[in-house]
Amino acid sequence: MHILPTKKTMMLHRDISWLAFNYRVLQEAKDENVPLLERVKFMGIYSSNLDEFFRVRIASLKKLLHLSAKTQKQMDFDPALALYNIGELVKKQQIEFSEIYSKQILPALSKEGIQVVRLHELTQNQYMELNTYVEEVLIQYIQPILMVKNKIRTFLRNNNLYLVAILETTGQSLRYALVRIPTDNLPRFIELVSDEKDTKTIILLDDIVRHALPSLFHGYTVRDSFSVKMTRDAELHIDDEYKGNLVDKIKRSLAKRNIGTGTRFVFDRKMPLNCKDFLMDNFHFDAADMYPEGRYHNNFDFFKFPSFGKTNLKDRPLPPLPHPVLSQSKDLFKTIAEEDQLLHFPYQRYEHVLQFLEAAAIDPEVKSIKITQYRVAKDSQVILALRRALSMGKEVVVFIEVKARFDEEANISWAEKLEAWGATVLYSIPKIKVHAKLALVSRRENNKTRSYAYLSTGNFNENTATLYTDYGFFTADERICKDVHTIFNFLETAKPNAPHPKGKNLLIGKYLPAKLDKMIENEISNARAGLEAKIFIKVNSLQDQQIIQKLYTASQSGVKIKIIVRGICCLMPKVKGLSDNIEAISVIDRFLEHSRIYCFHNAGDTQVYLSSADLMTRNLHHRIEAAFPVYNPKLKAEILYFLNVQWQDNCKARVIDATLSNQYQPKTKKDTDRRSQIEMYDYYKQKLK
Repeated sequence: MHILPTKKTMMLHRDISWLAFNYRVLQEAKDENVPLLERVKFMGIYSSNLDEFFRVRIASLKKLLHLSAKTQKQMDFDPALALYNIGELVKKQQIEFSEIYSKQILPALSKEGIQVVRLHELTQNQYMELNTYVEEVLIQYIQPILMVKNKIRTFLRNNNLYLVAILETTGQSLRYALVRIPTDNLPRFIELVSDEKDTKTIILLDDIVRHALPSLFHGYTVRDSFSVKMTRDAELHIDDEYKGNLVDKIKRSLAKRNIGTGTRFVFDRKMPLNCKDFLMDNFHFDAADMYPEGRYHNNFDFFKFPSFGKTNLKDRPLPPLPHPVLSQSKDLFKTIAEEDQLLHFPYQRYEHVLQFLEAAAIDPEVKSIKITQYRVAKDSQVILALRRALSMGKEVVVFIEVKARFDEEANISWAEKLEAWGATVLYSIPKIKVHAKLALVSRRENNKTRSYAYLSTGNFNENTATLYTDYGFFTADERICKDVHTIFNFLETAKPNAPHPKGKNLLIGKYLPAKLDKMIENEISNARAGLEAKIFIKVNSLQDQQIIQKLYTASQSGVKIKIIVRGICCLMPKVKGLSDNIEAISVIDRFLEHSRIYCFHNAGDTQVYLSSADLMTRNLHHRIEAAFPVYNPKLKAEILYFLNVQWQDNCKARVIDATLSNQYQPKTKKDTDRRSQIEMYDYYKQKLK
C-alpha cells in the first residue's frame, strides 16, 4: 500500500510519511499508560491534524491531477497513485480510531464514572430532560432542508457537522433531508442528570439533534439518520503577489477560504448504499472523495471533553520552572551582556522573554526594539509590551508575516493595531515567507549603541510556549547581533526578488542549505581521513531531497548520523548500502517537540546550531529562516545533554524505518524506563537546588 521510493531519489513520499506521524499520535490514544483524559485529547489531536492535512495537502495533490500527462510523467511520483494510497491508509486508520473509541475509551470512561450514552440508553427522566433542552435551547439553532435531486442542494460548510435524515411516507419513495448540528452555538458534549450516584452522564449534541428529527419533519417517518461533513481546500489563492496591496488580497481571500473546493466528504460507514449514492449524485462527489468514518465526526472536539475535576485522569502538572540565572537577575541587560542565556520551553518559563521585552520598553537607554511575528497569541503579552514601548517613546519596528497559514486574520488584526499605536509595521514579502524568530534591542551604553538579541526555534507566542518544546536564546555577542541587524535591514528595505541577507555567523535564508551542505561535507572528509565523524539533527520534518542525498553520501562515507524527527521523514534510515549509518527516532509525548537543532562533530570541536528551519524544501529555499550558532561551551553541553536524553527515550520514542512500522524503541526487562520529557523537567528542577 505504501508508495515505494523511486530509484532516482530513494525517498519516502512526504504525505505517506506524514500519515505515519499522525498514526504515532493515535498510538498515544490507545496507550493504556497514558492518563485516560489525555488519551481522549490525543484523539482530538489526531483528528485535528487529519482535517488540516486534507485542507492543505490533499488539496495540493488534487491540483496536480490537472497537470498534463507529460508533466506528471516527469514527477518523482504519480499523484493519482499517491491519492489512492493516502485514501487507503486513512480509511484503515479511521477503522482503528473507531475501535479505540468504542472498545477502549468508552469502557474506560465508564469505569471512571463517566458514561457517554446514546438515545436508547437514556432513562425516562433523561428523555424528559432532553425534550426540555430541544424545546428551550436547540430548536432555535436548527433548520431542516429537504433535498431534491438536481433542484434543492444546500452548500455544505467546511468541517461543519450535518445529519442526513432518511424519510418515508406511505406510498412514496424515500426522501432525504439535511440538518446542520449547531456546534458553533452549543457545546458538543451535554451533561445530563444521572440517576446513579458518583456518575456523570454525557450525550453528544449530534444525538440530541437526532432525537429532535421527528418533530422537524411532520408528516414523515424518520427511518434513520447518518452524520456527514465536508472538508474544503484551505489555500488562499492570490493571483499575483507582486502587484497591488498584498494585505487587501489576503483579506479578500480569507472570506473565500471556507467555500473552497471540497477535498473530502466524510460519512458514517453504516450509511446504506442508496443514501450514499444519492449524496454522491446530489453533491457531485467522486467515489475517491468519500471517506467512511464512525457514527461521529469532527472528533477534534475531544479537546473540549469535560474533565469533571478528575485530575487523576490527566497528566501530573509540570508548571514551567524559573530560569536559575534570569529569575535572579536584577538587570537583564547586564546579565545577558556577561553571558549568553538559554531558555528551554515549556520546562522553563516564557515569562523571562516577556520580562526582557518589558525591560526594553521602560529602560530609558533603550532606543529601539525590532521584532518578527509569525503566529501571535490571541491575547498577546508580547504585543502589549511593544505597545508599552511605543508609549515610552521607543522606536518599534515589527515585521508581521501575514501569510502564516490559518493565522492570517489574527496577524493582520495585530498589525493594524500596532500601526494605530505608532509602530512601523512591515508586511509580508512577495513569494517568500519570513519564518525567522528574532528580536533586536538597541541600547545606549557608555555613549555607544549596544545590541541585545533574542533568537528562538519557536514563535513569540506565550500560549504555545506552554505546549511546544522550543529553545530561546539571549545574547549580546556582536558576531550574532550584527547578523540579526543584517536581517532587519533586509526586511526594512526588501523588494520582490531581492537577494537574501547573508550572515557571517548565522545561516540565513537561501544561504542556509549551502552552509549545511558544507558542514556535512566536512564530516565526510573527516570520515574518509579516518577521523571520528558524527552528525546529530533534531527537526520537525526532513524532506529536502538535496539534504537527504547528502546525508546518504555521508552515511556511505562512514559518518554516524542520528536524527530525531517529529513528523515527516522522507529519508529512509538503515537501508543496506544506502543509509547503514543513519538511525532515526520520533518522540511523541505530552509536549509537542518543536525545536530544531543541527550538531556537527567537527573533529572534536562540536558545532551546535539552533534554528527556526526544518529541513524542508520550502524552509531552505522559499523562506527567510535563521540558524544561529551556540558558542558558549556550557550551553552547548546542555543542548547535547538534551539530545542524548531524547535519544535514550524508551517510553515515547518510535523507531523511524523504511517501512514506517512505528515500533517503539526496544528495551529489555532490565532497562529502566527513560521518558525524555519527564527526565528533562526533573533535570531543570534539579538545577534550581
